[in-house]
Amino acid sequence: MTSVSEIVARFEQFAPQSWAEEGDPVGLQIGSMQQSVHKLMVTLDVRPEVVTEAVKNNVDFIFAHHPALFRPIKKFDLTNPQNKMYAELIKHNITVYAAHTNLDNANGGMNDWLASLLDLQDTEILLSQHEDSLFKLAVFVPKKSAETVRNALTDAGAGTIGEYQDCSYTISGTGRFTPQAASNPTIGNLLEPTEVAEDKIEVVFPKRICSKILKVMRVVHPYEEPVFDLFAVQGNGTKYGMGRIGDLKSSMTISAFAEYCKTKFDVLHLRVVTADTTQKVKRVAILGGSGGQFYTDALRKKADVYITGDISYHTGHDIIVSGLTAIDPGHHIEQICKPHLQNLFAQWNNEYGWQIKVVQSAINTDPFMFI
Repeated sequence: MTSVSEIVARFEQFAPQSWAEEGDPVGLQIGSMQQSVHKLMVTLDVRPEVVTEAVKNNVDFIFAHHPALFRPIKKFDLTNPQNKMYAELIKHNITVYAAHTNLDNANGGMNDWLASLLDLQDTEILLSQHEDSLFKLAVFVPKKSAETVRNALTDAGAGTIGEYQDCSYTISGTGRFTPQAASNPTIGNLLEPTEVAEDKIEVVFPKRICSKILKVMRVVHPYEEPVFDLFAVQGNGTKYGMGRIGDLKSSMTISAFAEYCKTKFDVLHLRVVTADTTQKVKRVAILGGSGGQFYTDALRKKADVYITGDISYHTGHDIIVSGLTAIDPGHHIEQICKPHLQNLFAQWNNEYGWQIKVVQSAINTDPFMFI
């Protein structure tokens, strides 16, 4: 059977936990990483009604965008509805995992999904851009074992450069050593100088998986003492960041664009912050969730309009004074993650032969209604 840890390991190649913003409680929320998974349910929020839905549908793994546990539990009092929800999850052996700002930051993740929904062109990262730190491993291996070691390293996550996988480089040469009396050599005899035809295999990998790569290397390498070099690599890491900015295919008035957003986000109402609804807009910045405080980044990138949720009263005033227009369609537009996550897990399910059923929650968790 497929375990939670196998599914999470594949997801974190797409959106590593290290890409989450500082203090964001992403990752395992409740349950066990070793639990077997038969049915996985994706959801925006983990609410009591979502848990009831999961229990009814025999779900054993909930994958959520918003963490179920934002703050520590001080008293596990079951008269508290939130605590009762946690108890139900534990009672029914449902593991919960959350991918929040790491999914927001990921290339091809939340903010790309939102930008694509609006059909924005030539998009780029809105906020400050980050770069994954890379290491390069150069390991010396006897030729007969080179393929085994190289394949093990790439299977462990090494050798990805941009959109290319299984990247490595090999140089052939001669290794020399003299096994000492206390050694246990794979090749050669004690106290006799030895020469071996070797390959030097070079692969790059993200710093965050360094310990994993070195462990795999030591396990599969035939030598008692593998010889290797490890380097920090500058400038070639994956770039990631929060929010997106791009251009509409053609400009439109703010009023027309607001209607366009209502249709695309499938909302009946939204809030518009502007000094002039007849003003034309073309360059659009978007940031899913609560991003009011980042409107200055939209200004810096010369956006005509900034779309985000939960804009506060005073921030709204500041936006108007700045000359920027903002549209607040609500936090709940991030529900777009459900079909996209379902598609990702279904794709990996087929690719890796997991044989799990992947469903999305049918519950609308938007706490607001307009009357």
